[in-house]
Order: sequence, then C-alpha cells, then structure tokens
Amino acid sequence: MAKGMTDVAAMDIPDVEPAPIDTALIREVTKVLSSDEFEGRFPGTTGETKTLDYLVKQFTAAGLQPGNKGSWFQDVPLVEITGRDFGPMKVSGRDRSFDLAHNADWVGVTYREQPQVELKDSELVFVGYGIVAPEKGWNDYAGVNMRGKTAVILVNDPDWLTDGLEGPFGGAAMTYYGRWTYKFEEAARQGAAAALIVHDTFPASYGWNVVQEGWTGPQAFAERADGGAGQTLMNGWLQNDAARKLMEAAGKDLHTLEGAAMQKGFKPVPLGLSVSTAFGNDIRRYTSRNVIGILPGTTRPDEFVLHSAHWDHLGHCTSDDKGDDICNGAIDNAAGVAAMVALAKAQAQSGPAQRSMAFVALTAEEQGLLGSEYLAANPVFPLDHIVGGLNIDTPLLAGPARDVSVIGGGKSELDAFLAKVLKKQGRTATPDQSPQAGFYYRSDHFSFAKRGVPMLYVEGGEDFVDGGPAAGGAWQERYTANAYHAANDEFDPKWDFGSMKQDMELYYMIGRMLAESSAWPNWVAGDEFRRIRDASCKKTKGGC
Repeated sequence: MAKGMTDVAAMDIPDVEPAPIDTALIREVTKVLSSDEFEGRFPGTTGETKTLDYLVKQFTAAGLQPGNKGSWFQDVPLVEITGRDFGPMKVSGRDRSFDLAHNADWVGVTYREQPQVELKDSELVFVGYGIVAPEKGWNDYAGVNMRGKTAVILVNDPDWLTDGLEGPFGGAAMTYYGRWTYKFEEAARQGAAAALIVHDTFPASYGWNVVQEGWTGPQAFAERADGGAGQTLMNGWLQNDAARKLMEAAGKDLHTLEGAAMQKGFKPVPLGLSVSTAFGNDIRRYTSRNVIGILPGTTRPDEFVLHSAHWDHLGHCTSDDKGDDICNGAIDNAAGVAAMVALAKAQAQSGPAQRSMAFVALTAEEQGLLGSEYLAANPVFPLDHIVGGLNIDTPLLAGPARDVSVIGGGKSELDAFLAKVLKKQGRTATPDQSPQAGFYYRSDHFSFAKRGVPMLYVEGGEDFVDGGPAAGGAWQERYTANAYHAANDEFDPKWDFGSMKQDMELYYMIGRMLAESSAWPNWVAGDEFRRIRDASCKKTKGGC
C-alpha cells in the first residue's frame, strides 16, 4: 500500500531470513580506520584522503556500485566561521542600561558568512518555547512581527515537566520542537534579527559549561547558496541568572513567564528592552566528501532504502596521560562504518532486491551533522523516493544483548518492521532511557527525518546475555566516562563482535524487508514530521 499509508496492519512486510554477517570484515575495517595512520579521520586532512581511498576499496569489494552519477563521491563544501573580538551585550530601555559579559552571561555566533556582525538596538521579545506547530494548533509567534527583533526563547518544549510521555509534545520526551536547532531555524523563518535561548541545565540536559565550550570556538556549516543570508544575524544563549536579570529589568519574572509559555494560546511578550553587540568573524572554506554506493533494484530501481554511518571523527584532540593526542574514534564511528560495509556485502551476496539500496558514509557528523545535512539538502536520490532509512552510529561492542534500545520509538510505521524482526530474533525493544535529552535529533538520520523521510534509530541493547541490565549499563557508563570523544576510543582486540553480528542481522532484515516491500511507511499521525512527508508525497510522481 502506498501514498501516505497509515494502516500498519495492512502493510506489506515480507518475511525475511537473516544472512551471514562477516564479523571478521567488521573487525578488520574497524581496526584499520581507527589506526593512528588515519589520524582521527578529521575532514579536510590527510586522514580524510586515506579514509576515502580505503572506503572506495571496501565498497567495491562488498559489491556496491558508485552511487552518484557514476561517482563514489559527493563533494561537501564546508564553511568554518570563528567569532572574535566579542564585546559585551548592551541592554537598554525602561530607563535602565547594563552590560551582559560575553562567555559568562551570554554566548553567540552568526550563521552568516560575513566578516563583521553588528546587532544594534534590537527589540527583545519573549516568545516562550519559540514553537510553530500547526498540527498541534500551537504558535508562539502569533500576532508579532519579528523583523529586526531578538527572540528570547526557552529551552526544550512546553510539557517537559510532565511525568511520563503523555502530552502535546511527548511529555518528558523532547521533540524536535525542543531542540535548539529548531528554535534558531524557526526564529529565522519568522524574520528575527537574532535569537537567544535561555539556558536551564535539566531541560537542556547539559550545563552552561557545555554551552560555553560549544559556542565560543570555530563553527562549521555546510555551504549554502545564499551564504547564510536567510539566517538570523546572531544565534546564542543566555545564562539563566543573566536571563532573570534581563526579565527583572523588563518588569517581568522569568518563572512566571515560563509557566505562561507552557499553556496553549500563549502570546509573545514584548519586553520593552533592546540589545546591541558586535563581533568579527574569520572565515575558512574547504571541501570534504560523502561516499555513496548503491545496489540497484530490479523492478523499482528508482525507489531507495537508505543506510548511513559517518566516517569522520575528531582528528587530533586533548592528549591523554600518555601523551596520545589522536582521537581514533574506534567505536564512534569506525565500527559503524565497518558494520555498514559488512551489511552491504551481505545484501549484495543475497542478490538484488526490488528496490535499490543505498549505502552512504557521511562526513562531518562530529561538526554538526554537516555531511548528512548537505546530502539531504542536495539529494542524490529524491527524498520522496526514499522509502525509509537506517543509521548506524556508535554500535555496541560488548557482547550479545536480549534487547535493542529504540530511540524515538513510536514515531513512525517503521516500528512495525522492527517489531517483526525482533520477534524473529527473540529479542525485545527497550524504550529510550533518557527521552528528555532528545537523542533522536542528534545523529545523521535526523537530517533526513526533518525533511520527512522516515528514519529508524536503533542502538545496541543493555540487557546483556552475560550480566543483564547491570552489565549493560556499566559498560555504557565506562565508555562514556573513559572513551567517548577522547583518545581512549581505540581498537581493542578483546572486543566481542557477537553483538555486532546480532545487530547487523537485525539491520539486514529490516533493510531487506523495506527493499522487497511495496509499503511506504509514514510517520504516525501527529508526529512533527508527518505533515512534511505528506506534503512531499502529494507532489511526487512515482515516489511515496
């Protein structure tokens, strides 16, 4: 059933058996890509050149064909903007004026490719959570013209304090509307000159120190045709105490405003204050590459099942206590790329399916999902011809598990495919243990999801066959504390690739089901991406 199908029970979900997964290949590719020779695989370096050469050899050996009009590559032009010479943010109005200190009270950057930024006497407007969600009857910008003004926005979404997952925005689970990326995008669509998000540790799921670190150095972007002219002049954050001081100067109470913003029908609140600041920018341009391979389909080759994993990591980074300054990224995400290579080999050896299968190794994920963002904005395959997708990021390397962790479960009809495979494997689906953190919106699949393409995000489970949930939780904690984004994420010959075999059999069966099916899974009714997919499906011929 096609064209926006919503009857899950009636979907064409073929029965598929698992195929052999070459775990020795996964081990070898992981070992090679995470070796010091590849220098941490940072885009634009010799580490990238070596990575691309190696991946083309592996894609070829796996049985893939070049996926971009006869080429293995898609050029991804990147722009790095580094702010400098920040002055204070001057606040004036209501017979008061004071300065907010950069870094301590606020941070900000520009998404525009211009050498100088000057925000001058921009009126402040409190816009609640900064959400426009027609499918929910919600508009935090109702009745206000934001041209030349600065939006002051709350982090997360309106029902984040809810116990459980019931509520217009998923209750305790963060939706896309709660992510800072969305809030800045919406402020730009509203014509705002600038946007400032009020930081709050719990609903943000990280402290002010994380904001300071992430928003005071180089910022990388996929190159845009307009040079970012359609973006706000400045995007940034307000430290919570600074935001309270600002509200008090406006004769308002931040806590009271937060409560009002949680209610449907909230209206923007002009604060009677204006802000001014200025800073310079250093701009660097360079080109990286996505690697794209394809297994053409037989009867419907212009319909695609997408598989993705990012090949990049952090390059040289802070040295460990032994002086090692290479962030090798063995688990994140050499192992993910290796798994995708083995998955492609298994699919190729099973023979062509009715639909085409695409395998994409993406660049610059660690710099903000830039490779996937560029591919989704400049698609090699039309987005309305992509049936759905699977992304592999930081796979589990600690032995088999009785479950899988499903991030963003209940969002799309791809869940029905996952459920059928889990039943076949005798495994269970464990819901996201940190729904408030919005992890669904933090990996490469999101670049496609926000444009309407249904994407499934499944991670290795934590209910280990050997040791149960306690062992699984402890393994994840150790990795996060000792290796994640650090020099210690190195290949370990003692790793158990049994979990990779199990999880890649799952990915194989889901991908094969989608490629042999006639179904076009959609987002569930009311999901934030449903209306985007429905709109694209109405326009297409021969796609969804």
